[in-house]
Amino acid sequence: MTNGAVIDGAVPPVKAQSQVYTWEPSNRAIAARYGLDPAQVLRFDTNTSPVAPDFVQSVLDEPFDPPLNEYPDSAYEDLTATAARYVGVPEEEIVVGAGADEILDLVAKAFLPAGATAVLPIPTYAMYGVLSGQRAARLVAVPRLGADRGFALDVAAIEKALPGAAVIWLCAPNNPTGAPEPLPTIEGVLEAAATLGASAPLIVVDEAYAEFWPETAVPLRTRYANLVVVRTVSKAFALPGIRVGYAVAARPTIERLERVRPPGSISTISAAVATVALGEPEIARQNVRTLAAERAWLADQLAAAGWQPYPSVTNFLLVHVGDHAAAEAASERLLRGGIVPRTFGPANPLRGHLRLTVRSRAENQRLLEVISA
Repeated sequence: MTNGAVIDGAVPPVKAQSQVYTWEPSNRAIAARYGLDPAQVLRFDTNTSPVAPDFVQSVLDEPFDPPLNEYPDSAYEDLTATAARYVGVPEEEIVVGAGADEILDLVAKAFLPAGATAVLPIPTYAMYGVLSGQRAARLVAVPRLGADRGFALDVAAIEKALPGAAVIWLCAPNNPTGAPEPLPTIEGVLEAAATLGASAPLIVVDEAYAEFWPETAVPLRTRYANLVVVRTVSKAFALPGIRVGYAVAARPTIERLERVRPPGSISTISAAVATVALGEPEIARQNVRTLAAERAWLADQLAAAGWQPYPSVTNFLLVHVGDHAAAEAASERLLRGGIVPRTFGPANPLRGHLRLTVRSRAENQRLLEVISA
């Protein structure tokens, strides 16, 4: 279970090679490998919420407009308007897509021509490297500061990599470390990029976990036209299965993303569910409060079991297990018990760690039982 797309490195910046990403195997595949019932498999590797929101069934019971025998409204007017109200920006500064991953893909298509340079602070979300590699971009990996400094962004190294770059990928809060990216740090990168004038790179701030952290880069878009903020309904809204995300940026940047957006990539059903979700944000806020309390409890229990969880503001915990061999052994033990962790390969800066989703109390207790077995 290795996330092979995160780029390793020791001295910033280093040129990274294009990555091949291994997608998560299905519950059925895992169950077949370990002789389990698929119903026994618990996903602690995908950062999903334990349950879907209650309102979904009522949306599915209503007639759809347009009906399902017609194509979706490719402008997604209701979804776009609701997302704009939720974030507090004009509708023309929003573009929606099939999950945050499609939004990231639109960014790569619009701003990363072949041979251009993309800068990746590592460790971070693997898809940035994957998408950059698909565009035949040159990847420059800038290692974050060490665990003793909370895997903080090495701002000086990032600023050094700005000249000549086309895209800078940032994740706030960061996945897979779970740490927030302080807003002054992001603004500092934007300010440094602004000194480059017309050659300033696009700064992408992926806020997939925005609802778990009070700071957002969205207001900075009025001062920095080269900023794109990416959001999703997959995490706090607990709706990864409907695949809806959106970008927030100044209108000229949104226009470039719209030029490469496919028509109808979000289904009519998904758009309807996401519109209701974004229109009732208290549901997500309550989910965040519940998961934050459970995260604190789980961190204490993991520490008592001899593992070292790092501070997190998200719905997952990065846990230090030991060296790479110890982490591999722990992962295998968990898998045999039907628990799927996120692992990191031997070339990854997080080798020796596992990433664990915060799930329900009963599911988290099962995780702990397998750890202690």
